[in-house]
Amino acid sequence: MSFQEVNKHAVLPPIISRSDKEFLESMQRYIITETKRVGCNEKGPADEYYTIYRNVFDKVIDYVSAYKVILTSIKKEYDAFIETIKKGRKTAFYLHGKLKVLAAEPTALVYHQRRAIQLEAKVRIIENNSTKIQLQIDQMKQMRAEYDKEEVKLCASNRQLWRPIPGMTLQESVSLEALNKYKQHLEDKYIKRKQDLTTEYVSAQKKVELDEEMTVLLKRRDIAESLNRDLQFRHQRMQVISHTLTTWLKHNMRIPFQDVVEIIRNTKAVYVDETIVDELFEDDPSKTKEAIIMLYYIERFNELISNGEYEKAACFAANSPRRILQNIGTMNKFKAVGKIRGKPLPLLLFFEAIFSRSHAFKRPVNADLTLEGIKCGLSEKRLDLVTHWVTQEKLTFSEKAGDVIVAYGEQNTYYKPRCLALAQIIYNECHLHKKALLCLCKQGRIHEAVEHIQQFKDFTSDLIEHLVMGDSFCSFEKWQEMANICLQNGFENLFNDIMSVLRSQAGVSEISEDDSFYLMEHVFW
Repeated sequence: MSFQEVNKHAVLPPIISRSDKEFLESMQRYIITETKRVGCNEKGPADEYYTIYRNVFDKVIDYVSAYKVILTSIKKEYDAFIETIKKGRKTAFYLHGKLKVLAAEPTALVYHQRRAIQLEAKVRIIENNSTKIQLQIDQMKQMRAEYDKEEVKLCASNRQLWRPIPGMTLQESVSLEALNKYKQHLEDKYIKRKQDLTTEYVSAQKKVELDEEMTVLLKRRDIAESLNRDLQFRHQRMQVISHTLTTWLKHNMRIPFQDVVEIIRNTKAVYVDETIVDELFEDDPSKTKEAIIMLYYIERFNELISNGEYEKAACFAANSPRRILQNIGTMNKFKAVGKIRGKPLPLLLFFEAIFSRSHAFKRPVNADLTLEGIKCGLSEKRLDLVTHWVTQEKLTFSEKAGDVIVAYGEQNTYYKPRCLALAQIIYNECHLHKKALLCLCKQGRIHEAVEHIQQFKDFTSDLIEHLVMGDSFCSFEKWQEMANICLQNGFENLFNDIMSVLRSQAGVSEISEDDSFYLMEHVFW
């Protein structure tokens, strides 16, 4: 059988299995469903359309496992070709847009050039109009100036001719009858002024006489005012005395009358000030008010003490004028009160008040009050207050005040270093250098003590020999240690004096370390 004969027979279609048929039908349904869902059609290429068939191709590859490799390769080539087409489309779109821009550039340039020409024409028109307007303004200014000059000349020429008569209207000024009437009025006014000149005015000589008479009267007035002030002062002085006596009677004469008289006649006892004596009896009105204020402070202070308002009384005493209530007598009143349960000590309140106000006065608080205040603060275990008073306030220190602080430190060993430092400040203020040196030695500040000795000329070689020879408490080693410290700090003369005494000394006695701070106490104290 030839080839042509064989070709004439009909070719049988492939036999499709049931599963393949179901798979193909499911793919067809998938394509129809997804195409309707995304709304694309077959007229033109679309990304969604391509995505649907690519997913179908992937499912076919997975289903036909025998041709999976070859079909995958085919799909890969198609995908690459499609991506190339997409990139070409994007490039073509970009180039098309760029081509449009390039094509539109000449047109835009032409538009801009045309607009520039139009604006330049407008600018020239505006400049021309501005020039014309400026010329018109200058012409108007020139015309206005010429007009003003002509008006001034016209007014100047007509001022004298047409000046209106004061008190007459324009119509009256051209009426003969009105002018005659006004003339008569002026003549009457002239006659009256002439008569007033003889009756209401006087000559210069008369004025001089009146001035002399006024001077005499003023002198009489000054004498009368001076006498009046003296009488007023005496009246006020009698009022002060009467007020004092009335107060004495109100207190049921508890204060002896002799004391009241002493308060009035001798203010030195009241004010504790030697510069103020007999102020109540001086003929000086300016001091009357001050005397009244002082008496008021004394009376008010006594009322506060009687009412138990000790804190207010302390403030009242601290603020009293001329410190009339800052004295031992006032202190004794607070001391007599004693302690009150649950309240601060009144005496301590008094010292706190007057010490805190010490800078408000020219002179410091006197030595007696300073000593009593330090004693009161230490008795109440208020070393903090005492420290503040000594270092910050304006006080008068004494040797007894330093001794009291040292004694407190001996009784309370915890506060001993602080007490010695405070006592040293007081001794230095009082120029008690020997006791200040002892405080330095007790604090272990030997170097400062040596500098102190070298600074003052009172400490001669004979004195140093007396210290060493008469010292029964300091050991030989301690004196030698002090001599070495002197040499190390450049005090060679003092070193030689101490060493010469030590070499000539026959024997020494030793003391323990606890008593080493009593190095020179028997000499300085």
